[in-house]
Order: sequence, then structure tokens, then C-alpha cells
Amino acid sequence: MAVKALSYTAVALGIAAMATGLTANYRAAQAEAAYPPLGQFVAVTGGQVHYVQEGSGPHVILLHGAGGNLREFTFDLMGRLTDRYTVTAFDRPGLGYTDRVPGVAEGLTATEGDSPQDQAAMLREAALSIGITDPIVVGHSFGGIVAYAWAVAGLDEDSPVNAKAVVSLAGVTMPWPGGLDRYYTVNGSALGGVLTIPAISALVPQSVVSSSIEATFAPQSAPEGYGDYIGAGLTLRPNSMRANIRQVNTSRPQVVELAKRYPELSLPIEIVHGEEDKTVPIHVHAEEVAKIIPQVNTTRLPGVGHMPHHAEPDVVVDAIDRAAADAGLR
Repeated sequence: MAVKALSYTAVALGIAAMATGLTANYRAAQAEAAYPPLGQFVAVTGGQVHYVQEGSGPHVILLHGAGGNLREFTFDLMGRLTDRYTVTAFDRPGLGYTDRVPGVAEGLTATEGDSPQDQAAMLREAALSIGITDPIVVGHSFGGIVAYAWAVAGLDEDSPVNAKAVVSLAGVTMPWPGGLDRYYTVNGSALGGVLTIPAISALVPQSVVSSSIEATFAPQSAPEGYGDYIGAGLTLRPNSMRANIRQVNTSRPQVVELAKRYPELSLPIEIVHGEEDKTVPIHVHAEEVAKIIPQVNTTRLPGVGHMPHHAEPDVVVDAIDRAAADAGLR
């Protein structure tokens, strides 16, 4: 009887897992239909990169944060820059409509993430292919560490796409103390890849999505229309969730290695960081990186959380303009 009960339980779990997977795939297809690619694709080694490019003038590259996509910038910031810059927003590897870094295991039970260095290499290849030269590389949140990796790559490679300046918007820059919360450690595990990620993808209600967006903006509120525009359903696709969580979950050793190279950087670096940022705390990242890179110019935003480019867009544009001037681009 015990064996029979176990057999029935196994069958029930299998059916539940299949139903969850089918629901997750259905919701992913719905998200892609509602939020199709906004831009163009460029082929790179092992895949393709999705990007939007507008404007004219010196090149500015925009790199979104964890769980995001290039819509983060096409919602507002990009339009504030295109009158005097050629602005290119990329979907980072594994997110939006850009493929994963080639060679990174993508299976359900894999735990490897696309490192900031490998992401920068893939996007640098894309930038070279579409004619970007001497860019100002702007990164928000996790995109910040990819922007620094882009700059560090230029220390070892003479390339037209080497960064002329970096602008970090609430960016990850330094190794953080302690571990990540259970959302990343559990979902970044083999068990999470098989069970919890498909369950979240299939079952999370819109109310939770909306609450998560508001929490990211706190203490500010999300701008009107942001939630409808950003395409959160793209982030909730199982493959995108796995890519995002694994990137964050495995990134700390890579950040440690990058930080060792920061003192070699001589390019202009602007930081815009909210003092109330609970996601990427200013005292862990912006304040610490300024101690080892003397030319860093930090703009602190009292009362502002994790989304400075929405809370204080004019301040962010001014920082990009300063970086361009300091780099001799304006």
C-alpha cells in the first residue's frame, strides 16, 4: 500500500509539474505577443543581441538592471538624450530578446550565470558590429557592474568600442557583505530551476508584479504608465528568470575580480545614487568605489531610492553631459 501511495503521489506531482510548465509557457507566449521586440537584432558569436538605436552625435550606451530590459530606458531617458547623442539601449544577455552568453549552461538544473565580464564582451561585439565608437557607457543597477566590466575590458584591448566614460545609476560596483536573500539562493539552485521558477512564472498574480515594481521605486512611486510599458511578463518567462537569477546569484566573485582593476581606470566616471536606495545601498557601492577610483564624481540624491533616472532625470542627463565633456566628446 505504501508503494502504491508513493506511486500515486509521484504521478500527481508529475502532472502538477507538467501543468505548471504548460501554464508558464503559455504566459511567456502571451508576454512576447504583448511586448514584441522594439528594435533590431545584430548577430554576435553564438547568438544575437537586441537593441534600439536613436539620435545623432557622440555614442551613449544604456544597460538596464537585473530582471529588466531595454524598455527601462525607451520609456523616458532615451528621449531626453537623442537630440545630441546617438543612444543605443541593449537588452543584456538572457534578458529581453538577447540570447545568453555562448557556452553558459542553460539547462533546468544548471546554476551558472553569465558573468559581467562575459556580458560586456558579448555586447562589445554587438557594438562594434553596428558601428559604435568611443561610447559613454551608462549602467543602471546590475547594468552598472556590466558597464564597469566594459571599461575594464578596455584596459586589455585596443578597440573602437572602448568606453570613453562610465555613468553609474544606482549601479552595482563593489563586492557586497554577506549573502543574497533566499529568492536568489533558492531559485538559483538546481531545484529552483526545475520547480520554483516555473511555478512563479505560471502562478504569480499581477498584484504581486505591481507591488514588486512599486517596491523597486520606493520611496518614490512608479511613473504613470510604467507598469503597462515595461513588459514585466518578459522577465517572468522561465528562461529569462533563470538567466537573471543565475547572473545575480553567481556574480560576487566576478565583482571581486573587477574591483581589483578599478585603480587602473583613468576615464571619467559619474555616479548618480539615491541615498534611500535599499536595493543597491549607496554606502556599499558608490561610497566604496569612490575610495579607490579618485576621479569618480558622485551625485547623491537625498530621499531618492533605486530609480534615479526616473526620480531625477535632469540630474542624470547632466551627469551624462559632464561625462561627455570630461571625455572630450562635447
